[in-house]
Amino acid sequence: MSAPQGGPLPGPAEPGSEAPGGKRRPHGMLKLYYGLPDPAGEARGGLAPGGDPGGPTDINGAHFDPEVFLTKLRKECSLAQLMDCETDMVKQIRALDSDMQTLVYENYNKFISATDTIRKMKNDFKKMEDEMDCLAANMAVITEFSACISSTLQDQHEQITKLSGVHTLLRKLQFLFELPARLTKCVELEAYGQAVRYYSKARSILHQYQHMPSFQGIQDDCQKIMASLAQKLREKFRDGGSGAKDLAECVELLLQLDEPAEELCDEFLSHACCRLEAELEALEAELGQPGGAPITDILEFIDRGCNIFVSNMCLVIASYQELFVSREGVQSITRMAQDKLVAFVNSLMETYFSLVERRIQLEKGVGDNSLLVRALDRFHRRLQALAKLLPASNVAAEGTEIVVRAAKERIRQYLLALQSFYQDCLTDVRQSLAAPRLAGKESPNLAELLGTISASVLNQIKSVLTYVHLFTAKDITFSNKPYFKGEFCSQGVREGLIVGFIKSICQTARQFCESTGDKGGSTPPALLLLLSRLCLDYETSTISYILTLTDEQFLVQDHSPITPVTSLCAEAREAAQRLLNHYVKVQGLIISQMLRKSVETRDWVNTIEPRNVRAVMKRVVEDTTSIDVQVGLLYEEGVRKAQSSDSSKRTFSVYSSSRQQSRYAPSYTPSAPLDTNLLSNIQKLFSERIDIFSPVEFNKVSVLTGIIKISLKTFLECVRLRTFGRYGLQQIQVDCYYLQLYLWRFVCDENLVHFLLDEIVGSTAHRCLDPVPMEQSVIEVICERG
Repeated sequence: MSAPQGGPLPGPAEPGSEAPGGKRRPHGMLKLYYGLPDPAGEARGGLAPGGDPGGPTDINGAHFDPEVFLTKLRKECSLAQLMDCETDMVKQIRALDSDMQTLVYENYNKFISATDTIRKMKNDFKKMEDEMDCLAANMAVITEFSACISSTLQDQHEQITKLSGVHTLLRKLQFLFELPARLTKCVELEAYGQAVRYYSKARSILHQYQHMPSFQGIQDDCQKIMASLAQKLREKFRDGGSGAKDLAECVELLLQLDEPAEELCDEFLSHACCRLEAELEALEAELGQPGGAPITDILEFIDRGCNIFVSNMCLVIASYQELFVSREGVQSITRMAQDKLVAFVNSLMETYFSLVERRIQLEKGVGDNSLLVRALDRFHRRLQALAKLLPASNVAAEGTEIVVRAAKERIRQYLLALQSFYQDCLTDVRQSLAAPRLAGKESPNLAELLGTISASVLNQIKSVLTYVHLFTAKDITFSNKPYFKGEFCSQGVREGLIVGFIKSICQTARQFCESTGDKGGSTPPALLLLLSRLCLDYETSTISYILTLTDEQFLVQDHSPITPVTSLCAEAREAAQRLLNHYVKVQGLIISQMLRKSVETRDWVNTIEPRNVRAVMKRVVEDTTSIDVQVGLLYEEGVRKAQSSDSSKRTFSVYSSSRQQSRYAPSYTPSAPLDTNLLSNIQKLFSERIDIFSPVEFNKVSVLTGIIKISLKTFLECVRLRTFGRYGLQQIQVDCYYLQLYLWRFVCDENLVHFLLDEIVGSTAHRCLDPVPMEQSVIEVICERG
């Protein structure tokens, strides 16, 4: 088998170089034939044993020498190896023949198709050559005829050109002579635009040849006609029924007739002003009568204003700019027209803004304000479109200021609403506290009232925050303004609304602590106690919760100074402290008033021998027990000092101590008072000082201790102002022993009660004309019986 021309014959492949299944790939043979690299060739055998690649023994190389190859094989291989090599070569030759045959069969159709295509192209090119020859001949004939025609008409060309120019001139002259009639016809048909175009086309020629009588007459006639046309256009321009398109056409034609631009600007704006002012009057009518309710809601009012007044204002601005500002002309006229437009827009928009603000001020409801926010959003959106038309105006800034003022006013209204709601809650609590007392029923549970008012106020705050949060919603256009991203959140909502409300709660608490005036004098003590606990709860948890909730809803991007939580908590705690102190004072004064009247209204010198405890002492114990229950509903027990086991059996005889025995010994002489006073004063020097009106702690024991201190101190001072007989002293002994039996368990230190009651009995003995004390056993019997 001979090798194809143009390349060496591929060498025999090694055994195992066939593709899987015993078949070789044809494209591998093609690569070998055309000298392309074949990865499979690496595994293909083609060297004699010990041969060099590319040498004469490389059967696949370009310098292959069969004789050298065979000689090398005979020398280096055994007979078995030679037989194997022959067998492999035979197999490879057969495989190559098979691949070549397969390659020919697979490409036979392609070869046939290529042959047909080449044969057809030969025929088509031959036909095209004939057509090109024919075309060249025709072009030669055409060129010859053209040259002949040009040479024939060369003499008459200049004459024809001259006659054509004369014809054109005659047509122009004919147009000029017919111009007055044409203009008159256009005016009669109200084709004012066509008349202006005719006149504009001929005006420069008439002006150039006006020194000629014929042209001057034509010019005079045309000027009269156009003056009449200008007058009609001005009348149409001033006609209030003309639409925007008609106005624009009138202005355009008048400007083409060289009418003064400034006068046209003024007339255009004056005409537009009449229509826009009428729309403003219609808007103002929707506000209703002063002091009355508006006719439409805020959203409908804003929609009417935007869809009618603002839309027409935009049309006026666009038309005006197209007619006067955007025209190519003198720069000074453009600037003049722009200034007039800005002044006109600012003036009318100021009136519109005042109407919008009046309508916003009529929104007094403090519920859901989504309608107001949507109205402000539409108002702001439309103003942005107007501002794009006329960037030189201050419409956008003024509109944003109106939205900002509306938001501030809304915050102020919500603050007032929260304060009013809080006052209503206090009124409800007052009624709840007063109703059972008037009906003779039990007082309501203060803990339940506290929970109710706390939950109500907190829910109201959350609702208000939800309403206010609408101003910062992502779909609201003005929410991305710097004010609503910063100052509105920090100074408006947090400081103005939430912090302001918390401070108002504390301020209200301080007002309740005023001892003079209607509010301080008529406040139920239970309300003072409840409010003190409310302020304490705010200090411990509620304030932090509310401010955290506010900061989460309103992501503050402002660095303005804000009130720290610790400051508010300290203010709330101070208010709670003042309320609790005032509660102790009020309750102490109520009990003190009973004791004072009981002492002042009795004749202690001539009183009868005591047989029982006075009713006022029983009332004191009952009221103290009631206060203990009341305070226990809101405050924890507190810490007491260790109590002695015989606290309830301690005696209050004037002889029960060495001090008293020396003071009231049976050998009483006129000089004794001096000695006893001295001993009493010395004893007081070494006793612990009792601060009657000291601040109380936030627990039940401290509160009751404060009330009892005030009551017993008042009792002591009233005793010091009276004179007693024997039975008066004994009655005081009985009363003090009865108080000691019950009051010691309410205070933090029973020694305080003992000391004050000792002082009362001692002061009574000091002021007794016949200081003979009652036996302790008798006192106990009377108190047990009482």
